[in-house]
Amino acid sequence: MKHLKALGIKFIFTSIILLSVFGIYYNSTVLEILMISALVTGVAYVIGDLFILPRLGNMVASLADMGLAFLSIWGLSLLFINPPDRLALASLFAAVFIMLAEALFHAYMENKVLDQGRNNMTFNMTSFQNKFQTELAEEHDIQNLNKREK
Repeated sequence: MKHLKALGIKFIFTSIILLSVFGIYYNSTVLEILMISALVTGVAYVIGDLFILPRLGNMVASLADMGLAFLSIWGLSLLFINPPDRLALASLFAAVFIMLAEALFHAYMENKVLDQGRNNMTFNMTSFQNKFQTELAEEHDIQNLNKREK
């Protein structure tokens, strides 16, 4: 169920971005854009979110998702959208916005969907402070000894 919710979120923001870019500039139909969004979402979820993200982290996964989104959007838009004028530039523009949304989505994936035992490795500052406390005080005994010797 967690994966279906994550796929739904990813599909929604990918569709909104693609509708914004291709719907405005290319007069694409909603069906064409939803088909491209579904294919891009499925491929990017499996490769970027389930394979790359747990192994290499958010930054690498976001960059990989940008490259994957660019190539898949460009290839699929060549198939579905007419006329093919400047589709590479529009695909790059959409891929950059998808990468920005993916960075936030990866934080959601790591916290809510991927269960890898990372919660055991979290740093708890309060327990750290309780283990290593330090007291600072003046040494009155040494000062008193120095005064007595004089």
